[in-house]
Formats: sequence, C-alpha cells, structure tokens
Amino acid sequence: MAENAQTMAARETHGVAASITEHVEELQSGAVALRRKLHEWPETGNVLPRTREAVLESLADLPLDITLHETTSGIGALLTGGKPGPTVMLRGDMDALPMPEDTGLDFASRVDNVMHACGHDTHTSMLATAARLLSERRADLPGRVLFMFQPGEEGHHGARFMLEEGLLDVPALADGTPSPVTAAYAIHISTNLPCGWVSSKGGPIMASSDTFEIVVTGKGGHASEPFRARDPIPVACEIVQAIQMHITRRINVFDPSVVTVTQIHTGTTSNVIPETARINGTIRAVSESTRKKVHDGLKRVAVGIAETHEMSADVNVTIGYPVTVNDAPSADFGMSVADALVGADKAVRLPHPIMGAEDFSYVLNKLPGAMMFLGGTPEGVNPATAAPNHSNRVMFDEDAMKTGVALYASLAMRSLGVRLD
Repeated sequence: MAENAQTMAARETHGVAASITEHVEELQSGAVALRRKLHEWPETGNVLPRTREAVLESLADLPLDITLHETTSGIGALLTGGKPGPTVMLRGDMDALPMPEDTGLDFASRVDNVMHACGHDTHTSMLATAARLLSERRADLPGRVLFMFQPGEEGHHGARFMLEEGLLDVPALADGTPSPVTAAYAIHISTNLPCGWVSSKGGPIMASSDTFEIVVTGKGGHASEPFRARDPIPVACEIVQAIQMHITRRINVFDPSVVTVTQIHTGTTSNVIPETARINGTIRAVSESTRKKVHDGLKRVAVGIAETHEMSADVNVTIGYPVTVNDAPSADFGMSVADALVGADKAVRLPHPIMGAEDFSYVLNKLPGAMMFLGGTPEGVNPATAAPNHSNRVMFDEDAMKTGVALYASLAMRSLGVRLD
C-alpha cells in the first residue's frame, strides 16, 4: 500500500504519462531499427563517423539546430519550444567497446573485436527517439531541450571534450531572452535490474576511475644465483598484497575504494632474473578525499617496500574520470518522475554507489542533474545471473527502450514545467 500511495502522490505531482507511453509505442519500431543498425556497426573512441551519420539521418527531418563538434564526433541538437524558458540537457553516449561479441543475435556486430557491450546503442537510439517525441510536442514546451550525443565515454573523455568545445554555450532566444542550461540527465541501461525498472540516488552514484603503473627496478642476473641479483618479482608480489592490506586497514569502509591489480609483466625466460617488473591496475573511489588518500598511499607502500629490498619503485597514476555525484534534489526529482511513469514499486532508490565510472561526471561537475539507471534484463532471465554489461554475451531487452524514451521525454517535460498528462 505504501508503494501505491507513493505512485499516486507522484502522479498527482507530475501527471499520468499515458499519452507519452502511447506515443512511445508508435515510435518503438523506429527506435529498434536504429538501435540494431548501430549495434551491427559499432565504433570505439571519440571518432565515430558511421555512428554520427546514422544519428544525423535519424534527426534529419526534426526541427533541431544541429552543432557538429570538431574535436570529436559529438553532436549537439537543440530543440526550441513554442514558449520561452530555460534549457534542459539529455545525454546519450554512442561509443562501443574493443571486444568480441558472442551473443548469436541476428544483428550482432559485423566489426571484428568491436561490440556494443555496454548498451550505448540503446542510449543513442532512445535519445534520438525522445528527440522525435519532444519535437512533435514542441509547441507545448516552455523552453528548450539540448540533446547531447556523446562519443568516447569508454575511457576517452568524450564528455569533457564536448564541454570544452562549448556544448553548454546555448545562445539566447530569438528575442534576446536567455535560455541557460539549468539541468542535465543521463540514462544508462543495465542487466542487473529487471526490464523497465529505474534506479538512482542522490550524492555519489558512481566512482572515480584512475589507472596506475608501478615499475619495480632491481638488478638482473642468473636464476641460479638470486643473491647476486636484486629480484623484482617477489617484491612486485609483496607490493600487490600490501596494496590490498592498505585498502582494508587505512581506508574507511564507509567511504570506500577499490584498487584492482589487473596486470603484472616481467621476465623473458625461465633462467633469467629480470631487471624490472611492471604492475598495472585501476583505482576507484566515491569521494575526492579518499581518491587522493589512495593515490598517496599507493606511492608510499610501493616505494617503501622496494627500498626495504634495496630496489626502487616508480609509481605513475593517470587521472581518469571524477566521481559521478548526482545533485540530490535533481535525483529526487528524477526518481519522482520515475515513480509516476513506471510506478514506485519499479523505481528503486539505490542504497549505495556503484563502483563503475562515468564521464557524465564532467557534466554534473558543471550542472545540477542526475545519472539514472534503466533495467534491461532479457525476458525470463534472472538479473542476478544475466550476462552483465561489458560481457561478450550481454543482451538487453529492447522493450526496456520504451521506458527509456518515455523517461527521457518525461524528465525534459517536467523540468520545463509541463505535466505528463
């Protein structure tokens, strides 16, 4: 009963999205067609010519002011409503991952070792479809909607490049009235939620992501005489273990970090002690203070252990994405819209952040807004056992895209003060 009451309260505030969901049904076949086209021809990084062409083709007949970014394949598409007002931004990322696909889908990737394994093909299609839906309701919009089609989310800082190129420099309306971007929302599909469910939270929602390399330098020699050498291999192993000890004993469990060593490279053959050993991995945290503490601790632990064994350690941390921090009122607003759209029983407030990272963090460092998650588990599959995002076997239920399109459109409309009924 409490969930029903919550849903009813949300619909009292936002309206009932029946007409929006009906509108989405009419657009679903086009959304699926675009998604499958993108899935068959995935591209990685910041330069996505085929993807950009497909998106532009899908938007060609809409009343949008298009800006093609020059440093990346990013697209900014601005819809101006029939009445003056502020601008709300919606983001969809477009890039794929450098990995094989083993789904067996009829529209599986045709590009060797490139796959849309994180659902960005669905994000792009949902955003383009929301642009069509909102364009058909343009006269009712008191303000504007900026659609951010972004490349390079998978570690290439595409959002940062689009911001640096002036994405948010939205011109004034024709009469000179300012129309600044006042809020930004992004949706990310996931197989760890049932199809059509929505989740989010205020505050930190996704971790920072940095990479590190530690080079331990000793002295090479013959494998039969380790005392005449300085063997970096056991020292590298000791450093790996000490890093885990450092995290569990020096980092607050309620302000966590995850440090994962993913590679150790050393040696050339069985009877040679090498001079160097390289350790690589990632650092994730959900606050900037813990992030810095881990960076400093990593260097201190590695250098200290190496010096104990009369060796040296060079530690290099490459800064990646910041912590993704949802503006609390924006997240509450977004989840209330979700309550009205899908029902409070399918709109889940997350209890804690997710340790993955997102370059939408750059946007949220400049604007109030929120990252929201959309369930896409295939029908009949348990979310707990479904192939996860970034798996070579991950599949998403395309019916989830209906919810995604409706949520994008509803977030824009409600941010501009338009009721969902």
